[in-house]
Amino acid sequence: MQITITGKQLNLGDNMQSYAEKNLAAVVDKYFDAAIDASIVFSREGDAIKAEVTVHPGSGALLKGSAKGADAYVAFDQACDRIARQLRRYKNRLTEHKNIKFEMVDAAVIEPEEEEEIKGTAPVIVAEMQTELPICSVSGAVMRMDLADLPALMFRNSAHGGLNMVYRRPDGNIGWVDPKNKG
Repeated sequence: MQITITGKQLNLGDNMQSYAEKNLAAVVDKYFDAAIDASIVFSREGDAIKAEVTVHPGSGALLKGSAKGADAYVAFDQACDRIARQLRRYKNRLTEHKNIKFEMVDAAVIEPEEEEEIKGTAPVIVAEMQTELPICSVSGAVMRMDLADLPALMFRNSAHGGLNMVYRRPDGNIGWVDPKNKG
């Protein structure tokens, strides 16, 4: 597993880098033999240090965990604990749902209509990419959304093959969009 460690406006010593690399590798190797990659970003936020850990264990998941602490070691340990919990949950769910499939889809750029361009009220969407769309159950989609710490996730429902979306509501609950096709 390749681990990238960076510090934003922060000088990390060799001891901190080796500590973070060794501990994160141990946590990930406990649950996955061949994880793809991981990154750790340290930054200063006021008097605190923030550690953001991202792990790509494979099979389409991306786990994120972050924490703040008085120093880099405390922040990293807390973020690493969050990643360990997510990895444990993810590993348990993978053993329950062994047949997870993906399909490739294109995400298109949506340009504003001419009237909106004149008013300048519509935001311009600037991202265009190809991404994997998971084929899973609603509970599997919620698991992926939680593990990746995403606000929403679009997926193809394995029960009926239609496109669905799950999202985190402002009240903390999970919403599910299941549009009905009317022929």
